[in-house]
Amino acid sequence: MENQTGNTLKDALSFLEKGNPVQAQKIIGLLFEKDLDSKELIYTNRCCTYWIDSKRRLTEIEDPFERGERILEEWKNFRTFMSGEKFTFEPAFYALQRGFFSTALENYTKHLDEKDSFQKAEAYRKAGLCYKKLGDFESAKSFLTEANNSFPNLPHILAELADSYSLCGEDRVSKVLFREAFFINPDDIELEFLDSELIKCLIQKTADKGYSGKQLLEWIPVYGILLGIFNIKRELHSQDVIRLKKNIYAMENEYKDPSCNVEMLVPRLLYNYFWLIDHYVLTKEDTQKINEILIKIKVLDSSIYDMYIK
Repeated sequence: MENQTGNTLKDALSFLEKGNPVQAQKIIGLLFEKDLDSKELIYTNRCCTYWIDSKRRLTEIEDPFERGERILEEWKNFRTFMSGEKFTFEPAFYALQRGFFSTALENYTKHLDEKDSFQKAEAYRKAGLCYKKLGDFESAKSFLTEANNSFPNLPHILAELADSYSLCGEDRVSKVLFREAFFINPDDIELEFLDSELIKCLIQKTADKGYSGKQLLEWIPVYGILLGIFNIKRELHSQDVIRLKKNIYAMENEYKDPSCNVEMLVPRLLYNYFWLIDHYVLTKEDTQKINEILIKIKVLDSSIYDMYIK
């Protein structure tokens, strides 16, 4: 697509990608003179308008980390805003994505020297997330590894690190990390920032069962086990076993309360049962202990039991 001035849609996308939506929209305006009904131009123009409005809102924020956080929120809002559109012009979508995340990265990297270990982990985590969205998966993995080293075992960091490993073609490590992240706390994991086919396929298959929202987060690891995706297991330390059994005992007591949140409790209890069975298998415990847990699973959800023992 080209006009007499030599401005092209490709030029507009280049400016959008570099975080200059104003210049991109000027080119779009010239292209509209030749093709007012172009779906590609209309979509790209909407991307420009959204990015311009977002930039105006960002001027109110002085702290670079907070500005980065706002950019990510703006991106989420854009995804929601455009979710009802029947037509998506992918070159414009990905140009805007690069514009958003490259700008966010510039802000997050200003906080990498944080002294507080949690704040440092968050800065490295968000920088890693930006690299992932920009397609630099090795850098993403490196930054997310540093985030996990700074403040170990945060589920959202582990999940994004797992995502990066999968995007780098290292699915074995990815499966271990995803399995761990969802065990610690599924509710802390942001699904919208996970991109690997490994986890997106699992999310979709779980969603196809009718789950959404927080309930979806709880059922993803259950189906991760049932579908053979979370199939790389680690041997638990003695303290892990004690904590696991305490968690199961507490959840079993909670389940007896008629007012408990069954929709959230059942999948989490099932996943903990799966972990305990894996522990018994790895440590070659008496099969009676395994059978006791299998009976509990059958009582809790017979359909899950049937899938599990196949």
